[in-house]
Order: sequence, then structure tokens, then C-alpha cells
Amino acid sequence: MSVYVDDMYKTQLGEFRGMKMSHMAADTHEELIEMAKKIGLNLKWIQKEGTSHEHFDVALGKRRLAVQCGAIETTMMELCQRAWSGYKK
Repeated sequence: MSVYVDDMYKTQLGEFRGMKMSHMAADTHEELIEMAKKIGLNLKWIQKEGTSHEHFDVALGKRRLAVQCGAIETTMMELCQRAWSGYKK
């Protein structure tokens, strides 16, 4: 089981209010929430909770922190393929 951060920050999609953003997702809801707490995210910022598309948007500083805490760097395409593989349990 793992947590992932994608490379959306390299694209125009990753620009938000002057920040570079990435998606952070996980194999399970519990892992995603645990990582969010570790890196200091507000849990109310979770998006699409309870679906296979559940994630947080994270700025580069939080992305780096997530990687330091064990998140796996991946591409947007790989993360999308993982999300479409089915709902998380």
C-alpha cells in the first residue's frame, strides 16, 4: 500500500493562484489521511472523498514533504490509470 504524488505541477493544469500543484492520492483512504496529517494538510481539503479519484491537491512544498515521508513520485497518467482501476476500499 502506498501514497503517490504526481507531476501535474509541470503542466498548465498544475497552476493555481501562482502556485505549482500536484495531486496526492493513495491506495487506501486511511493512508491518504495519515499522510495528509503528517504533512500538515487540512483534512477538509480532501477532494472526491470515498471514490477512486479521492485526493488532495498539494503545493510543491507539501509535495516535497510528502516525498520525504515516503510518497512515491509518479506521472499524472500513471495516477489516472491507478484511479480508474476501481474504487478504494
